Amino acid sequence: MAHIVVLGGGIGGVSCAYELKSAVRKDDRITLVSNKAFFQFTPSNPWVAVNWRTKSDITIDLASVMPRHGIAFSAAGATRVHPTENRVELGDGSSLTYDYLVVATGPELAFDEIEGLGPERNTQSVCDVDHAGGASQRWEAFCKDPGPIVVGAVQGASCYGPAYEFAMIMDSDLRRRRIRDKVPMTFVTAEPYIGHLGVGGVGDTKGLLESAMRQRHIKWITNAKVDKVEADKMAVTEVDEDGKAKKAHDLPFKYAMMIPAFRGIAALRGVEGLANPRGFVIVDKHQRNPAFPNVFGVGVCIAIAPLEQTPVAVGVPKTGFMIESMVTATALNIGQLVRDQAATHEATWNAICLADFGDTGVAFVAMPQNPPRNVNWASSGKWVHVAKVAFEKYFLHKVRSGTSEPYYERAVMKLLDIGKIKRPAA
Repeated sequence: MAHIVVLGGGIGGVSCAYELKSAVRKDDRITLVSNKAFFQFTPSNPWVAVNWRTKSDITIDLASVMPRHGIAFSAAGATRVHPTENRVELGDGSSLTYDYLVVATGPELAFDEIEGLGPERNTQSVCDVDHAGGASQRWEAFCKDPGPIVVGAVQGASCYGPAYEFAMIMDSDLRRRRIRDKVPMTFVTAEPYIGHLGVGGVGDTKGLLESAMRQRHIKWITNAKVDKVEADKMAVTEVDEDGKAKKAHDLPFKYAMMIPAFRGIAALRGVEGLANPRGFVIVDKHQRNPAFPNVFGVGVCIAIAPLEQTPVAVGVPKTGFMIESMVTATALNIGQLVRDQAATHEATWNAICLADFGDTGVAFVAMPQNPPRNVNWASSGKWVHVAKVAFEKYFLHKVRSGTSEPYYERAVMKLLDIGKIKRPAA
């Protein structure tokens, strides 16, 4: 009998726990460890920040759900991974030993790397549901006394979709409240151009997103480094193609939301052979760590080299279907290993994404995620907003029901049909 520990109670961790139940033997044990007692559907956090959702709408209590599906659960979190001992030290002082470990923790948010950044300082966040809940309170106060907004992603960020989403969602909400005319908005990003997204763009995301922002009167600054954030002002340096300072911007704001850079969680940082200097898990094509082959990594916590050198550091995103493909490969590989077979499965690392803009949106498909690609497609329309709402319901149902079926790609392709959009050729 093998004991498999999964670290992380998000999209990657919960999906992996369920798929492992189907992939391993009946007498193998699975334990899910999270630093939160609940699952959160992170893609809905921008809606929480403008009070279109509440925390209870997009969270599920894991302590009640996991045991129903034969999975042990701990909300103690991990304080240190000891791969040489096959042991995880937990936040309550106890330890779990494992035969196989899957790290699916997501990132630590590196707000401290820029002075004044983060919800405990001067900017809001939609990376966590509790941050988004706090942002919603600030949003209501802002709407009573509106002024300039600064929104975007700082240097080293590796998740750009939510920044674009939140800019457009704020615009949509402000128009509904009939106060958009009182709110100048500036989008600040480390990307070399609008729509780069950390993957060199997909289809015509540059044109689609630039058009969307022009239509919404959102100005933008690319190749931007955030130097410092004060209570009502953001200092930004715009650089040229060689990375040299081109122009200094002092951007006043009454409300600001910036996606921070990510790093690996403290439990992983500094573990030689397991994580890179940034704390991200090193994996091979089978999602296995080369130094500790009974350790796997999936999702945002794994190390992926940047696509290309850019004037300002830009990280690589890990989107939902990409994460799900890592999960499936990992579960199937562990299923092979517990049966004394060689691990043979590889993730596809394709990207399928729905970016909601409040009343419309952009969808893109990149197969594989990094160019050159076999499929390089993007489209926009009101159907994307409807599709994003539907997918939120689908995934929350998946968590409650305990299904092991990976259906992200199938669900999105079905939603393309609903939107009457021709599917990109496989």
